[in-house]
Amino acid sequence: MTKLFKFIAIAEGISYLVLFFNMLVLKRLNPELYKSLLYPIGMAHGLLFISYVILAFMIWKNQKWTIKEFLIVQVASLIPFGTFYIEKKYIKHA
Repeated sequence: MTKLFKFIAIAEGISYLVLFFNMLVLKRLNPELYKSLLYPIGMAHGLLFISYVILAFMIWKNQKWTIKEFLIVQVASLIPFGTFYIEKKYIKHA
């Protein structure tokens, strides 16, 4: 389960950055490409985000996180590059 969470954390972080790139760069340079990519990128990011949150709840006790650490893990999903930090700092190998 920990390996899956690590994979989802990295994938969620990448999808977040790709979504930002699509919104900030492609929207200005190529509006048609932006519109065609928005739904699939957004859907992928949404599914990965929900998976990240659910898996964090599932491995909370296994990782022996305190309430503070658990909240940091959850809030990091809202911050660009946050999930990369969590993957390195808070995920203990099982």
